[in-house]
Amino acid sequence: MRWFEVPGFNLMHALNAWEEGEDTIVLVAPNVLSIEHALERMELVHSSVEMVCIELQSGAISRTPLSAENLDFGVIHPGYVGRKNRFAYLGVGDPMPKISGVRKLDFSLCGRGDCVVAARDFGFGCFGGEPFFVPAGRSRGEEEDDGYVVLYVHNENNRESNFIIMDARSPQLDLVAEVILPSRVPYGFHDLFLTQDEITAQRPR
Repeated sequence: MRWFEVPGFNLMHALNAWEEGEDTIVLVAPNVLSIEHALERMELVHSSVEMVCIELQSGAISRTPLSAENLDFGVIHPGYVGRKNRFAYLGVGDPMPKISGVRKLDFSLCGRGDCVVAARDFGFGCFGGEPFFVPAGRSRGEEEDDGYVVLYVHNENNRESNFIIMDARSPQLDLVAEVILPSRVPYGFHDLFLTQDEITAQRPR
């Protein structure tokens, strides 16, 4: 085990991590600033998504912010966990602790300014849960962002809750479908998407 000295980094919801060659470890995660206010003054908390590169030979560490927005509760294509990937989808914490929209980040733009390449806001009085990415197919040749971003949205104006499906490749994260739900889904629920095959595999034979 090796220890590396770095400035304070409050990591809560890591997006991904991978090795580049034999010398570099890359971590992408929100750095939760002003975390001391997390229990009593959530409006003061800001999550800055950063790419952290650790050079094993030299011990050098670099940290690069990917966006100035308050982003957290992110997700990537599940087939890329632990492997180098390019895209992530995160909730917008505005006003904290509610999620008012979704942003798509492109890691390949790291170091060249803001990495947000797609955005959707839910509208006045509408707030959602954490986003989840669902791949469009099972072929290995598919593009990393070929799929859908799904989540729950609650409209505080009319007290209606919807399940929305967005095109992950479109610049505005276009709505593909929207399902009105018979009852409200509370804020803060963590979610997971399972295929029918994955559900069947969990059942005792």
